[in-house]
Amino acid sequence: MFKNHPKGLIPAALSNMGERFGYYIMNAVLLLFLCSKFGLSDETSGIIYSVFYALIYVLSLFGGFVADRTQNYKGTIMAGLVVMASGYVLLSIPIMSTASNIGWLLPFTCFALLLIAFGNGLFKGNLQAIVGQLYDNFEAEAAKKGPEAVKAVQGKRDSGFQIFYVFINVGGLVAPFIAPYLRQWWLGTKGLLYNAELPALCHKFIENRAGMTGEESSNLVKLMHDVGGNVNDMAAACTGYLDAFNTGVHYSFIASVVAMLISLVIFVAYKRIFPTPAKKEAAAAVEYTAEEKAAMGKEIKQRMYALFAVLGIAIFFWFSFHQNGQSLSVFARDFVKTDSIAPEIWQAVNPFFVIVLTPIIMWIFGVLGRRGKTISTPRKIAYGMFIAGLAYLFLMIFSLVNHYPSGEQFKLMSVTAKESMKAGPWVLIVTYFFLTVAELFISPLGLSFVSKVAPKHLQGVCQGLWLGATAVGNLLIWIGPLMYNKMPLWECWGVFLAVCLVSMGVMLGMVKWLERVTGE
Repeated sequence: MFKNHPKGLIPAALSNMGERFGYYIMNAVLLLFLCSKFGLSDETSGIIYSVFYALIYVLSLFGGFVADRTQNYKGTIMAGLVVMASGYVLLSIPIMSTASNIGWLLPFTCFALLLIAFGNGLFKGNLQAIVGQLYDNFEAEAAKKGPEAVKAVQGKRDSGFQIFYVFINVGGLVAPFIAPYLRQWWLGTKGLLYNAELPALCHKFIENRAGMTGEESSNLVKLMHDVGGNVNDMAAACTGYLDAFNTGVHYSFIASVVAMLISLVIFVAYKRIFPTPAKKEAAAAVEYTAEEKAAMGKEIKQRMYALFAVLGIAIFFWFSFHQNGQSLSVFARDFVKTDSIAPEIWQAVNPFFVIVLTPIIMWIFGVLGRRGKTISTPRKIAYGMFIAGLAYLFLMIFSLVNHYPSGEQFKLMSVTAKESMKAGPWVLIVTYFFLTVAELFISPLGLSFVSKVAPKHLQGVCQGLWLGATAVGNLLIWIGPLMYNKMPLWECWGVFLAVCLVSMGVMLGMVKWLERVTGE
């Protein structure tokens, strides 16, 4: 799996793994943390989450522009890690949200998220550009040795980005356990137990106890009793529970700071073996004739058209896939039996499947390649959209059969009625299995596709464009919780199914053209 790849691949992947570990600690809990800390609705928290997630990728375009213009990819990457660490430091400060301080505390939290997004923008696309340049150099060296050497490195770029992606998900596998563990540990020091439904009821009691229904009041008393709170002084019990519930999450962000610093140390230690894409191309450009430059200009234009076509499909994939931090998180919280497992931890299922399934998928692609049945990267992306659709088809049928109402209607039901409707954890496992296979057909191969079509002097910008398309998809993901709370669940999942199938059809319609442009 790791043989015959550029020697800088593993250090780059390890540096990325450290950064992703810190990021996924925060990302696993962000939506639910905003709800529990500030008493925000799922929809409002979803909008903040969507904007933050979009900024991560929009700012990658800016980060790529900075690195391309300054020709300082490595310095930009290191600056990004420092800025991200600063944002996590601010998030780790455990300040209790109250009616008197929410006016500045919520903007303060959003500013910390902005720092994380900005630092990520400086880091993410530029590290991917360096990995792409590793393979440019690797393939150029093979070309000097002759046809046999060229044949030996064919397909290595796709598999290299898949390996790079596995390391991302090693961090993503462990990270979702950190914040829930620390939260439950801190609750335990206060003699309390974890319950995902209680923060919303606590906020409602503190802010508008007169507006609570009889069902909500009885649910609050029952749940507070179950977790060990003092039901005789409900105001103090609610305040204390919210403080303990959220303080543990704040402490988990300290682990994110440490992860950023480890990633920085790894990158600095191996800095000298990483190439600098823009400098290499600038040196080569002086050798082109006017005719060669004109031909290159036409080819670059075709490649950019192909890039933007694939970016359009990527928008709809990420809109559907990143529901794992939005509607799928609240689905896990509300409709799935997670008696001893926090809903955030289910996000670890996806990276687990990435790690397990990547070698299998690489082996399948390798066997097909050796038999002369290589599947082109654009066709793999189309198949990935179909597989993502299967995840939502499964959820749609399951929700229809079980007569699941909207999330809003479900919350108004009694505790007993809700418990009787909850599904087993296997539902999430099946859903994440399909979504993960789809991801492996699209995300790492999309990075590989961009590195193939990107003009050499614009590699940072083009990787930023891929991430920018991801940003647009992420900017739309707030629609997921909105539909989840307003529609019967089968209709909500049906919308995502339709998005995936339409995107697959469009991609298949462009496959032959994209294959011509990329020479596949």
